[in-house]
Amino acid sequence: QVQVAESGGGFVQAGGSLRLSCAFSGRFFSINIMDWYRQAPGKERDLVALITSGGNTNYADSVKGRFTVSRDNDKNTVYLQMNSLKPEDTAVYYCRAEAKTSEILTQQWWGQGTQVTVFS
Repeated sequence: QVQVAESGGGFVQAGGSLRLSCAFSGRFFSINIMDWYRQAPGKERDLVALITSGGNTNYADSVKGRFTVSRDNDKNTVYLQMNSLKPEDTAVYYCRAEAKTSEILTQQWWGQGTQVTVFS
């Protein structure tokens, strides 16, 4: 059983900042990939940023230079620092993690989602 605690969304004016957090706890081995997705109304869920266990990162073109993904491996927590927010960043943001739960099994878990609304 793995628990996911996601937090940090809210309302912010364009140009502002928000920081999302997502903590995973339970029975698993070390987490490999941790990432953030977002889903705007009527649209598909898209990858925003990911970070590997080694600290390598990748970003969607739309957020490069504005968003920063980081992780604390001791706390099994991933963060998304969002700066220079734009109205088009408005969406529900979901965290996700992949980890081995046995020698042969890799599983993934999703956060419950947190609403980010950017107004102009």
